[in-house]
Parts: sequence; structure tokens; C-alpha cells
Amino acid sequence: MTVKGIDVSSAQPEKYQTSGSDFVFIKITEGTTYTNPKWVAQRKTGRDAGLVTGFYHFARPGPVTDQVDHFLSKINLVDGDVLILDWEDARVPNSWKDSWLRQVQQRTPGHKTILYCNRDFWLHRDTTSFAGDGLWIAQYNGKPGQPDIKGRWLFHQYTDKPIDTSLGGFKDRTELRTWARHATVPA
Repeated sequence: MTVKGIDVSSAQPEKYQTSGSDFVFIKITEGTTYTNPKWVAQRKTGRDAGLVTGFYHFARPGPVTDQVDHFLSKINLVDGDVLILDWEDARVPNSWKDSWLRQVQQRTPGHKTILYCNRDFWLHRDTTSFAGDGLWIAQYNGKPGQPDIKGRWLFHQYTDKPIDTSLGGFKDRTELRTWARHATVPA
């Protein structure tokens, strides 16, 4: 695996380091009231560097459709954008997660929709193994690209030092771009 990327939120600057990255995932929203005030500039930084861009919503308890509406109302999607649900709040049940992913998939045809969660959520809270178009798994096990799960994953977030960093299960940036533009998942 040679595909590497980072994720950024309001905790990072608008102009972050892109050297060595093939993709960036940017936090846009949380619940129904929060929007990352830096996300537009962070998107520009990533796109100017030629990175595959993805955008994520941090799930909170509350009506699913309201959170889907809040998230999608902020984005002007372009071909190849990836949409992500960040599932970390233990008060958000598996059924909510599945509904969010399905609603976003239905409302944004042509865009990949994936799930981000840590290993504990995937193994102990998830009951359906539904991750939309792919799983982005977080586990800081000291083995980049080797999360301790049996399921198929596309991205492995393996560290948060100095910034959240992930490896993608793609042979190169071209394969990642092809996948993001709604091609089939690589073998």
C-alpha cells in the first residue's frame, strides 16, 4: 500500500501540510448545529494539492434525516468526492448509522459513502457490518495497513501523531481516484 492520507478538522489550520498525501478527509459537520468554520479553506488546500477529497459528518444522537440534511446542505459536490459518517458517539445506535449511510447513498448517486469507526465499535457495537461503500477503520496498533479485523477495509487510520494519518488499500493514487469516481472496489 502506497496510498496515504490525513484527516483534518477545525483543530488544524486552513493550510495544512499536503506533501506525501494522496487524500484528505475533512470534517464538515457534527449533529445538526455545528459546522467546521475552516472546511471550505481546508477543501481548497486539498484540491489545490491534487488530493482526493472526502468530507465527514460526526454523528450525534437525534433525527437521522436532520443530520443528513445539515451535512449535505453544506457541500457543493464534485466528481470523486467521498462522503463519510464518523461513528464514535456510543449513544448513536447501529440502526442510526445504517440509516445515515443509506440516506446519503440514495441522495448522492455517483459518490462513494463510507463509514469511519474504531475497532471497538466495529467489533462490539456494529450488528450489520454495513459500511456503505467501504470501511475506514481506526486502530493505533503500531501496524500501519494491518488493522486487527477480519472484515474488508479500505482505509486504516493508524496514528494521530502528529496528525490523524491513514493508509488506503489501493496500489496507487490512480486506483484511489478510479474508485472514488464510482468504479468497483479494488480486488
